[in-house]
Amino acid sequence: MTSAHQRLGERIRHLRGAAGGRRARRPAAAARIPPGTRAIVLTCGDYLAIGEHPRVTEAMVGGLRAVRERSRSGGGLPADHPQVRLGAEFARHLGARDGVLCPSGRDAGVGVLQLAAGPGTPVYLDELAHLWLWEGARAAGAETVCFRHNDLADLRRRVEAGGPGVICADAVYGTDGSVCPLNGLVEIAEEHGCLLVVDESHAIGVRGPRGEGLVGELGLAGRVAFRTAGLGRAFCARAGLIAGDHPAFAGASAAASGPALPPHEVAGLGAALEVVRADGWRRERVRAATGRLRGGLAALGFGAVDADTQIIAVETAAEADAVRLRDGLAGRDIFSAALFSPAPAARTLLRLAVHAGLTDDDVERVLGACAELGDQVRTPLAAP
Repeated sequence: MTSAHQRLGERIRHLRGAAGGRRARRPAAAARIPPGTRAIVLTCGDYLAIGEHPRVTEAMVGGLRAVRERSRSGGGLPADHPQVRLGAEFARHLGARDGVLCPSGRDAGVGVLQLAAGPGTPVYLDELAHLWLWEGARAAGAETVCFRHNDLADLRRRVEAGGPGVICADAVYGTDGSVCPLNGLVEIAEEHGCLLVVDESHAIGVRGPRGEGLVGELGLAGRVAFRTAGLGRAFCARAGLIAGDHPAFAGASAAASGPALPPHEVAGLGAALEVVRADGWRRERVRAATGRLRGGLAALGFGAVDADTQIIAVETAAEADAVRLRDGLAGRDIFSAALFSPAPAARTLLRLAVHAGLTDDDVERVLGACAELGDQVRTPLAAP
């Protein structure tokens, strides 16, 4: 179950030691990890640890063989394309009216704004909304209006000033793991006649009883015009998804899908959807490991962005502190990511992405390493 994460850790370790690469300093001899201790990877989006699930890999191999057999027989793809059927299946999974698969999450985000907005349309974007939503709004010729992160009052003021348009937010923000105030967004959109676009990239597969995402978890399907997602996280697929409940989407959904995906990727994604639906224990494991790690970090005095998601963003007082903590963990074969935001926010974060392959022993090892490194790192709460 955890082999994909372990191999990624080995690759990171190898690259850090390669010529010209940056190698983290090893800890003192007393703190060295035992030989053969496995790497702990907290940097990738395989939240449910299905990257090498046998059902997924077998489906992809079967898809490749089917392509070869069709090429030998001279046959083409059937009119009822598997990608079209799978897009509709994703829509049913999310409780949406229509769904299409796109080559990437970027294609989904940019494509949906072409449907939802036009030249001069005000598009109200959370300041941390996914880059591809911003890109899509600009490509549509829309007027982009930024509102403060998760600030409903600021959004309401801007909508009252700018008029009906499109509101864009992420269900779960990949930068810091915060969750959008979705009920409030729905109320503002309905009150002011706006379309609502929610990116579920970091929520689909993880949130909801069967991985329906935040919209489904909160029972708001049908009240969100469009949902997008990059499926490279919990589904470990290169594709993107647009799911829509707006009537205009039904006629335009085929055009929004873009080029066809390779058949073996469609087959693997279909198998991944089956695993995500069936293996509820993976979501439970993510929640349990996240709670254990968040609680342990708080007990050690580390401040983190307040959220209940699998993305834990530890706040540090300065970039040097985030780098010191990241490199100290890497020296113990625990891999994380340091993030630096520009002014005026000027936050420095150590980002930990929890996954279902993380054991209780792994969590304790991360906490033990943080305890050893804690006196070298200043947090905003501890800073003078």
